[in-house]
Amino acid sequence: MVVSTSPFVPHPGPAERPARMGLPALTLLLAAGLLHTQASPPARSFQLDFEEDCFRKDGVPFRYISGSIHYARVPRPAWRDRLLKMYMSGLSTVQVHIPWNYHEPLPGVYDFAGDRDVEAFLDLTAELGLLVILRPGPYICAEWEMGGLPAWLLWKPDIVLRSSDPAYLAAVDSWLHVLLPKIKPRLYQHGGNIISVQVENEYGSYYACDYEYLRHLLGSFRALLGNEVLLFTTDGSQVEELRCGTLQGLYATVDFGPDSNVTEAFGAQRRVEPKGPLVNSEYYTGWLDYWGEAHASTSAGRVARGLEDMLQLGASVNMQVVTWWGAQPRGPCPPISSWGWVPCPELCQRQFLQLPSLPCPGADFKDQYKPVTTSYDYDAPLSEAGDPTEKLFAIRTVISKFQALPVRLMPPATPKYYAYGWVALRKYADLLDVLDVLCPLGPIQSQFPLTFEAIKQAHGFVLYRTRLPRDVLDPATLGAPPHGVCDRGYVMLQQEYQGTLERDGQTTLRVTGRAGDTLDVLLENMGRISFGANISDFKGLLGNLSLDSSPLSNWLIYPLAIDTAIQQGWPHAALPKSSRGSRAGPAFYTGTFETPGITWDTFVKFPGWSKGQLWINGFNLGRYWPRRGPQQTLFVPGSVLHAGRPNNITVLELEGAPLNPFLLFLDRPLFNRTLSRSTTATK
Repeated sequence: MVVSTSPFVPHPGPAERPARMGLPALTLLLAAGLLHTQASPPARSFQLDFEEDCFRKDGVPFRYISGSIHYARVPRPAWRDRLLKMYMSGLSTVQVHIPWNYHEPLPGVYDFAGDRDVEAFLDLTAELGLLVILRPGPYICAEWEMGGLPAWLLWKPDIVLRSSDPAYLAAVDSWLHVLLPKIKPRLYQHGGNIISVQVENEYGSYYACDYEYLRHLLGSFRALLGNEVLLFTTDGSQVEELRCGTLQGLYATVDFGPDSNVTEAFGAQRRVEPKGPLVNSEYYTGWLDYWGEAHASTSAGRVARGLEDMLQLGASVNMQVVTWWGAQPRGPCPPISSWGWVPCPELCQRQFLQLPSLPCPGADFKDQYKPVTTSYDYDAPLSEAGDPTEKLFAIRTVISKFQALPVRLMPPATPKYYAYGWVALRKYADLLDVLDVLCPLGPIQSQFPLTFEAIKQAHGFVLYRTRLPRDVLDPATLGAPPHGVCDRGYVMLQQEYQGTLERDGQTTLRVTGRAGDTLDVLLENMGRISFGANISDFKGLLGNLSLDSSPLSNWLIYPLAIDTAIQQGWPHAALPKSSRGSRAGPAFYTGTFETPGITWDTFVKFPGWSKGQLWINGFNLGRYWPRRGPQQTLFVPGSVLHAGRPNNITVLELEGAPLNPFLLFLDRPLFNRTLSRSTTATK
């Protein structure tokens, strides 16, 4: 039995068929246009067949082999290259996430231009002959900051995210009424290439288990997209996950990786969907990296064997295929992966393509806060630079056993360039000396510290300043309450760097000073948690600092617009500053280099640097942290560089630069080196 959500129109029975008519009557009807000489083309449809346990596309049994790609983590000039390589791998379909916070950085302020032009991306998939499985959220996980939810939702501190809280639903409804009308014309039933749409994501892994919320979303998606589109959910294979994440009217699918028992995992799906197609909506071809842990990798052989096992069962599969570049895209707010300060991801969605570090990589919380690295490498079949890997060809070989592959050759790896070589940098200024540029409206005064959300700053950095209330001639303890520093605080006393306070790490420092001495704490948002129960992840000083248990007060709070200043040409277009040598602590460094008439992709290494952020030509390429690792390089796409004129480099070093600061450009990435500590990545 094929199940369709469209109205049922019965075929006419014998008594309903028109009576046989003579030639004159037939001629009159034809002349009047009341009879057709040939049948109308069948309506396009994508449906569930619960009798044959399959999908039906235009009435014919259909199974998709798909790969995930995040347009928000791939530079727009590279969209076609990545999609073409996915198509040439034998994929018929791509799975596409839409991060809400990428498109609505402030309430009611929408951005669908440039790299954020999701309609152009979807149109490109159609041009290349790829079908689309769309994942518009509102929550997507995807290792993207806050799972794609906008940080401005937390401006209402008591909001209950991913629930039927009226404040949350009002924001969701407003967003869906902007987004889904852009999607509807591209649905398969309307002549487009979107065959199915996910509602929410892995909701069974969230604590709320709010069926009213899921019912509200189902009603909104149906009202805005129509009754014909196939809507589905995705959850893990545990009983509790499937109990809380599924809802009648939404087809339930599961996700699992190559180490799972395929029969048991699909058996879990069968407990909630006794009939219908078997679907793994997230087959993990790799895993993400956390700062301070070993680089995660999964063998090509294991991935290929798991894929073949599923395809032999007739299952439809979506793989995390593309590694994503984590650079932070430009925009009113900064990211967290590699591109500037944009809301990005952290631990939930695995891609077929390796992505770069994004505007906003997210974080996980497993006993402690675990921020994701800039590069969303994921050990994916396609690297963040778009290079086919051994794993990609192993997957392609498996697919060839079940369907014909495109006859064209796989596009080659993109050229890499390393001859930019060593680029010397010079110190421009300590961060504390340029607050007038980074915070032109001046500080906010408050008796006690305020969070990022309270001052309406989503990402990046905020400086907290106060004065010592008394002489501290013997070392005293400057301390934060448990979980009071989110996520790292760089402490300066009289502009001298004292050390770092860290979430789930060091929360005290020993200091001395005089009454009235200036105490500065630069707070860094390392990415909001993207998966699990703790996505209401407030940033900044969540509790007051104390000096030997005496709370400090009378704070000046500086919201820093670093990305904005650099995108507007600072500091290269500004007058030189007189810097105070190589003292430690937050400071800006600058330099330039030229390309030899062509701009190829490259990778940049940070010899001797500690931790910070890199911009090239105003583009935020993400965080570096070689002392923590495992990632040692940042990907620099050629589309960011200028040919025939200087390329401006700006570095914000947070702890301490080398004595002779320089950057080194390479033709390959370094992902697997942890210097300060070594732990085993767990999955």
